[in-house]
Amino acid sequence: MSLTSSLHIAQSALATSQIGLQVTSQNLANAATPGYTRQVALLQAVRGSVTDPFIIGSGVAIHEVRRQIDTALQSRLWNANSEEYSNAQQLNVFNQLEAILNEGTEYDLSSELSSFFNVWSEATTLLDSSSTVINQGKSIASFIKNMREDLLDQRQQIENQIDSQATQADALFSEIADINATISNSEIGETQASALRDRRDQIVTQLSQLVEITTVETNQGGYDVFIGSTPIVQGNRSRGITIDRQTQDGTVNVTINTADNNDTLTVTSGSIGGLLNSRDGAIDETIEKLDQVASNLIFEVNKIHSTGINEDWLTTALGTLQISTANQSLPLNDPANRDLADLPYAPENGGFFVNIRNEDTGTSDQIWVPVDLDGIDTLGTASVADDTSAEDIRAAIDAIPGLTASFDPSGRLQIDAASGFSFSFSEDSSGVLATLGVNTFFQGTDSTDIAVRDDVTVMLGRLAPDGSFSANENANLLGQLGKQAIDGLGGQNIEKFWSIQSQNVAVQSASSRTQADAAFLVRQSLDSQRAGVSGVSIDEESINLLTFQRQYQGAAQVITAAQEMFDTLLTLV
Repeated sequence: MSLTSSLHIAQSALATSQIGLQVTSQNLANAATPGYTRQVALLQAVRGSVTDPFIIGSGVAIHEVRRQIDTALQSRLWNANSEEYSNAQQLNVFNQLEAILNEGTEYDLSSELSSFFNVWSEATTLLDSSSTVINQGKSIASFIKNMREDLLDQRQQIENQIDSQATQADALFSEIADINATISNSEIGETQASALRDRRDQIVTQLSQLVEITTVETNQGGYDVFIGSTPIVQGNRSRGITIDRQTQDGTVNVTINTADNNDTLTVTSGSIGGLLNSRDGAIDETIEKLDQVASNLIFEVNKIHSTGINEDWLTTALGTLQISTANQSLPLNDPANRDLADLPYAPENGGFFVNIRNEDTGTSDQIWVPVDLDGIDTLGTASVADDTSAEDIRAAIDAIPGLTASFDPSGRLQIDAASGFSFSFSEDSSGVLATLGVNTFFQGTDSTDIAVRDDVTVMLGRLAPDGSFSANENANLLGQLGKQAIDGLGGQNIEKFWSIQSQNVAVQSASSRTQADAAFLVRQSLDSQRAGVSGVSIDEESINLLTFQRQYQGAAQVITAAQEMFDTLLTLV
């Protein structure tokens, strides 16, 4: 061992201290930089020469400068990000949905339904009952259509967000692939491109907020990024993602696919996953329930109204359902009869009475019109071949003395009484009059087109089975309709059915809020854990600063002492 060896050892200490000071300076400079990962200079003693009898060593060296990061913790944090943003997005959708429904106030659908049925109950006591009933009918029809438009607007906003965020995610995948290539070219041996790796982790963090991902680090230092089990980024190549929309049975299905070969990806988390879940869940379900309420309201009100009368019977009646010439002769329950098969409601096996009155004599007759829709032919075989068609009904009515029935140019059933005659309908067990739109109150099929007929005559009275006239029986029946069980609503009444849907939205909203709060706390906890591992501690770096400073001073002192010893040795020579 010689003085020269001592100088070399001291020199290594000086060089190591300088690098240590640089690392410490970098950490202190980025103490407040978002996404920065603390760097650590890993020191190792340099072994001595085998010729040295004591093998003291040859000083110190920087083995590597590495980011201090827990990869497992970082992956958990990315997953927590996806969950938090998914739940936050769903909560935001539910908040908007509750604002649209506005339940619990006087400006909600429940109040409109209650007011509509109440006005029928009160119709016989009102001075201008017909106009009041019509105005209330227009009010609820307008309310339902406006609510549907608001729901569709909200869904369109979700569609726009999905498009925007998918485009953003696609750009981030490409950026990760580019950084992978740069890191692979920049890193030599075990040296890490820390700034590039930090930037890439920040991009992955942004990406995890949009869609759930997993990452696998390759031997070249790159990230392979997966959605589920499907790789999106492999090395310096990104397959990209795109939006695919397919219409099936009138429903638009939205999926996230790979851009290169259109593989469907399973996206259930992240902001995009939250939007997809909300769109396919809460929004579409509410629109579906609103359509059910509207279609059953239309059909059930029309079934009662179509068999109602006033003191003055009908002299003409025009249906609202347009049936093409080809379908007029097809059975009403034939699947090929698209004019009826596409309706949300349908007539059933039964029939109705046509009452014809001679105005001159005051006498009346009652004729039964059967409606065969049992789906069984005369041989007992399952078939609709001999079931009732719209033409059969027209012919049966046309055969009644004093009445003529035809289809107008648009395919609507037209019934007219001869001079001196009038007519009415009663006891329709088939619902065919409501289906065809004869003597009905509403027109339309669901929340898209519900409306009060322009030519409606409000029918407040009704004929009893014995032929007597009750001036307010129809109004009473319609007033009680809101509380009656309806098969089309699963045995629930209209008001209860909508109330349950509103309560479900409120429950889901509360659950979503709880999940969002929990996801926030989990992500916050993991953030704190990551900060404890990878964040910069000013106190710790200050200690490191002093340590490297002292190391540098000590090494300089060794060099000074060795120099003095050399000088002494030279004076002796």
